[in-house]
This record gives sequence, C-alpha cells and structure tokens, in this order.
Amino acid sequence: MKKSKVAVLKTGPETVVEDYARLMKMADFEHHLPKDKETILKINISWHYYFPACSTTPWQLEGVTKALREAGYESLIPAQNRTVVVDPKVGAINNHLESVVEKYGLDFIYLYEPGSEWIKYEPKAEMLVLDKVFPDGILIPKLFLDKNAVHLPTLKTHVFTTMTGAMKNAFGGLLRENRHWTHSVIHETLVDLLAIQQEIHPGIFAVTDGTIAGDGPGPRAMVPHIKNYILASADQVAIDAVAAKIMGFDPMRLKFIRLAHERGLGCGEVRELEIVGEDISEVNFHFHDKQNTLASRGQKLIYHGPLKPFENILLRSFIAPWSYYASRLYHDVFWYPFVGKPRVRRILETDWGKLFQRYGGSQN
Repeated sequence: MKKSKVAVLKTGPETVVEDYARLMKMADFEHHLPKDKETILKINISWHYYFPACSTTPWQLEGVTKALREAGYESLIPAQNRTVVVDPKVGAINNHLESVVEKYGLDFIYLYEPGSEWIKYEPKAEMLVLDKVFPDGILIPKLFLDKNAVHLPTLKTHVFTTMTGAMKNAFGGLLRENRHWTHSVIHETLVDLLAIQQEIHPGIFAVTDGTIAGDGPGPRAMVPHIKNYILASADQVAIDAVAAKIMGFDPMRLKFIRLAHERGLGCGEVRELEIVGEDISEVNFHFHDKQNTLASRGQKLIYHGPLKPFENILLRSFIAPWSYYASRLYHDVFWYPFVGKPRVRRILETDWGKLFQRYGGSQN
C-alpha cells in the first residue's frame, strides 16, 4: 500500500509565495485535485481581528491561489461560514485576505448569506455522532457538492482538540453556525466530517501555514511564535499528525487523529508516512495543551463538567445568546485590547509583520 505523503518546507517572507508552489508540487497536488472540477478554497477565519497564527494568512492564500491558477485550475471559490461569535467579512478585511481575493479576481462566498443553499445530506458512512447531534438531518452547503476542497489552516493549538488543522478546518464550512452544539463530542465530529468530505469532494488537499504558529489556549488567545514552516498533503489525517508532531504532541494520543486513523480515513502514524522536504525528526516546538482562558473553562464546565445536565438549556434554548455575549465580552472587549494587541505589535515589527502590512487593508 502506497504511503501517504506530507511535504514540509522552511520558508521566509521573501520567498513564501513561491515556496507554496514548490511545496504543493512536492505533495503532488495535481494528482489529487481533478482539473475538470471547481475548487473550494476553505479559508480559516477564527477571529474578526488580526491575530498572528489565528487565521489563514494572506501569503498562504496567495501562494495557493497562484499555484493553482498556474497549474490550470480556473474556477477557485474562497468560502467561509460564520460562527455565533466571529464575523468572517470583517475578519477577511482585517486579515488582509480580501486584498488577495480582489487581486486574483475571485468571489468570496460567505455561506450564511441569502442565496447560499443548505441541503440535508445522508452520509453513506456510519456516523459516530452527527446523526445524534442533528437528529432532524445533517445540513451541508450545496455549493460543496462535487467540488474539490483545499483547506487553508494555520499551525496552532486549541482548547478543545489540543491542536487544530486540516480536519478541524472543515468544521467552519460543512456545518452551520449551530455547529457549537458538537463541542462536547468535537473529536468524533471531525471524524464524521472527514468521512462526509471523502464522499462529496472529488479531491481534497490541505496546505498548513506555520510561518507564525500559535501556542496556548487557541484558536484565539495564544502566544504567536515565528517558526517558518509550511506543510501540504492530500491526506488530512497525515498532515494534522505531522503538524501535531512538530508542535510537540503525540499524534495518536489526539482522539480525532486516532479515530480517523482507525476508521481508515487517513494515516495518523508519523512513522508510516512519506515525509518529503525538511527533516522533522528532531523538530519539537514544545507547545502546551493544558492552558485555558476564563471563557474556555466555563465552556468545559458545560460540555464535560458539573453543568453538563444543563447543556441543552444553556446552549440550545432561547437563553443561549448569553454565551455568545459572554465570549465576545471576554475576547473582544478584554483579552484582545489588553493582552492580544501587545502581542500583535511585536509580530508587526518583524519581517513577517511587515509583509502582512504590505498586503494592505484595514488595520485594527
């Protein structure tokens, strides 16, 4: 059986766009993405503010778009859904993604807008949890059917899944804004979503940006570190396993990677992969997975703690908006101005920060 391939490169601000093309070729993207199909560029916008390592970078989007266009992929569709606490339109501007979209003449599709049709989908694969969380039916965007999917995650940790990458990136597109209902079973949800993707997409590929990586209680309240790594693979489990290994985690101890590996959806055993490009055998960022914010502690009390019996009332009833307001108050009103902005300023003083600013757009 042929090994899954993951390409890993070191890069820098001067060469990153060209390096993305080289990286994708090393991971055989043209073999995995049929050219006669339209291609979804699944953007990751984890916050409507710019915070390094939080969301898809402009050079990541440009590098991937340019490589695809030059290889003959004509129809590229950047897409993202919203969450109950994140405005992706504002995020696309603040993260300087809109400038790339405009440069290449693309139309950014926001999956919550009128005209975006969601259909009930009946998976062929046995679901672990989604059919139970959504007993009235699993809704997915009609736009995604019979199109390639290219995921654009960043290298960062996460309060619920230890790390977040290609598999978690589907979470922000395939499910509607009530997808937070799955947080108590998030690992199983990511496995179900990968199974669905393999049914609806003729080709799947992922390109992870680790130029600036995030450590701590992600996906927002992190400490950004310049690491200069980029990764690519057609195997969503494999690229997340390599990313986890680089960050300092044992991939097979992460439940979503292990479950996906056991169900044959990809390879989570790093020793069984073909890793091309950089030698990562000794790479370890020593990132942490035990950190929480005030907001995530509260969420875990509801999802896994003594407030579990009240989960439906607190998060799925008419009083649910309290949690949205609490999250926005903590992250947007307190954390970002007083903790986040000084971290942003430090990154903006670096060469990566200067490159970010050259992409133009609104500043926070």
